[in-house]
Amino acid sequence: MTAEQMADGAEGPGQDPPARPLDSVDHAILRLLQTDGRASIRSVADRVHVSRANAYARINRLIEDGVIRGFGARVNHERAGQGASAYITLKIVQNSWRTVREQLQALPGATHIALVSGDFDVLLLVHTPDNRTLRELVLTRIQAIPEVLSTRTLLVFEETDLDPGPDRPTELV
Repeated sequence: MTAEQMADGAEGPGQDPPARPLDSVDHAILRLLQTDGRASIRSVADRVHVSRANAYARINRLIEDGVIRGFGARVNHERAGQGASAYITLKIVQNSWRTVREQLQALPGATHIALVSGDFDVLLLVHTPDNRTLRELVLTRIQAIPEVLSTRTLLVFEETDLDPGPDRPTELV
């Protein structure tokens, strides 16, 4: 993939404010919210040893700066009726990232899309009810996208979400 192709996915100038440096309190807040996105401001403030007003202001700044992109639930896909999971690698036509990304975002069960370097261009994670639905998704939806040159499907046998916790490092040292 060329530098132009990678830049094709870059957002326009002025989309996000410039990133401000994060201090240890910001990192502690992020760890807490990753572990429990429903934590109250009071709980966050108490656990990172700042005032509620300070915690509130910091969380709002992290949201405004685009560090926190949103809040959501971590889903056990198998228990939610999505028993088949796969990573699908795609090779795509040069300079087609934006078009392909839009079409992949519309796919049922697509949960993560990444433009990557290496032997393929795109890595897509999907969750479907069963292998038959997965097969149909790949053969009739993904391979029908004109800019998709080839695909490879890697079935997921088991997966583990890594929860940020007090014993997990969050920064490279």
